[in-house]
Amino acid sequence: MGDRRPLQRPLAGLTSGNVTRELLAGVTLLAIAVPLNIGYAQIAGLPATAGLYALILPTIVYALTVSSRQLVASPDAAAAALVASSIGGLAVAGSADYATLALAQAIIVGVMFLALSFFRLGFLANFLSKPILIGFVGGLALDIMVSQIAKMLGVKIDSGGEFVDKVGGLVSGIGTANGWSVLIAAAAVAVLIGGRRLLPVVPWALVVLIVATVVVVVSKAQDAGVSVLGEVPAGPPRLSWPVIDWSMWMALVPSAIALTMITTAEGLLVSRSYGEKRQYPTRPNRDLFAFGVSNIMAGASASFTVGSSTSRTAAMDQAGSRTQLPSLVLAVGTLLLLLFGTALLADIPSPAIGAIVAVAIIPLLGIRDFIELWRKDRFEFAIGVVCFLVTLFIGSIAGIVVAFVLALINLAKRAANPAIDVLEATGDPSESLLVDAPQGTTTAPGIIVIRLAAPLFFANGDVFAQAVKRAVQNAGEGRVEHLVIDMEAVTDVDVTGAESFAALQQWLAQNKISLGFSRVRPQTMSRLRQLGLFADEPVYSTNREALAALGTPAAAPADKETR
Repeated sequence: MGDRRPLQRPLAGLTSGNVTRELLAGVTLLAIAVPLNIGYAQIAGLPATAGLYALILPTIVYALTVSSRQLVASPDAAAAALVASSIGGLAVAGSADYATLALAQAIIVGVMFLALSFFRLGFLANFLSKPILIGFVGGLALDIMVSQIAKMLGVKIDSGGEFVDKVGGLVSGIGTANGWSVLIAAAAVAVLIGGRRLLPVVPWALVVLIVATVVVVVSKAQDAGVSVLGEVPAGPPRLSWPVIDWSMWMALVPSAIALTMITTAEGLLVSRSYGEKRQYPTRPNRDLFAFGVSNIMAGASASFTVGSSTSRTAAMDQAGSRTQLPSLVLAVGTLLLLLFGTALLADIPSPAIGAIVAVAIIPLLGIRDFIELWRKDRFEFAIGVVCFLVTLFIGSIAGIVVAFVLALINLAKRAANPAIDVLEATGDPSESLLVDAPQGTTTAPGIIVIRLAAPLFFANGDVFAQAVKRAVQNAGEGRVEHLVIDMEAVTDVDVTGAESFAALQQWLAQNKISLGFSRVRPQTMSRLRQLGLFADEPVYSTNREALAALGTPAAAPADKETR
């Protein structure tokens, strides 16, 4: 079941000595989060308020329930793109039905997080390996990038369309690009990239928004065709509940699964890494619970799916924050903005928002990650590329399905080729490793001790049986009388693996080779008995004991890889 330990006190790590620093970090977080969340809401096809509402009640609930002292929860670019691509086929972006579906999707995600937490199933996110995450998020990021480039150029395209259609619309609309929009976007990108390198502590996104808005108002660039954010409704979020047909709830489940798994994989990884870096404990199932309640709150307060923000967490770490107090400052500041400052948001130019989002998602394209994969492992590089292309050209849901299929293929590929070692004896008890012995060498005269460094199951059962036969045959006819299997690494045996093992036992009996086991785990022994694989075979506590019992002076077995 779930983590039943009591909740830690809220704002763990906060002391009188660091409260000032944490409050200042909160102001920095506010400056970073407001412009980004406005942009992410637009990516998702939702009004700016949906992004701002996510910074209030969902953020408060998350900060008070999570075990991580630093992880910042918020909608991010990948989640926003997934929301847009999954709901875009069910309703028209910007409509009331579209917004209602986004709320329902967030609630489903929240329920899934609570289920993962209660049944302690967070390990399922481990199926999303790094190459899969790189490909999936990279595909979403490139799809987002096209929409943001169009916004920066002042070109009108269908932001909810397919990738190919959006690229076509962008290319065909280049001739209609707005000069003022291009100028604003170019200046914004230069300031964001250059400023971050010169003075990384300055909230350059906020600087860009303020300066660009002043320029637009003073120059009346809106009259020249520059698009602006427009009126933002004032007031706090209102609690409500989406009312839709059950068929629509079910239609949202696949995308909710994708959002849940992506957030679980990224969120738990970032939470654990910062906990280890700053030496405080984290509790994965408690973090999943926090994601659950915050997403339900997002769905009930006119927002959309909340995930983990790696960039904002990194910014808070650099600012010296070690508690969740900055998130509470963010919530209060956003609420004050919605109550008294929405008029300041109306004239924010869309090209500036597009520039901020575009610069923020450049790392998500994974260019460096793909280069690193190419250098390290071509097979995993291919997995990432396939996931990238499917996500980009077919869709996010297809991308996540392919991601899991590729994960299973990758798992089966590696499981089907476990390390199988023939152990070589030496007379030196202190010596554990020798150079590879010639093919066909036995552990000791008449004896082979062989070790399978993996559970025995359907993917490797026959592989192990064939490796044993080759080891015996390569030693020469009649030279092997005893086979001992070192079972230390065999933690489980499934039915298919048991069938292959039973066939191996028959082959050994036909060749008059006795079978024994060494270093068998108690639970593995019970499993062997249950599957009928153990009768009266001898069991040795160590490999030395096996060699001594079979008539050879106790010697230290050492690894020799068997091909």
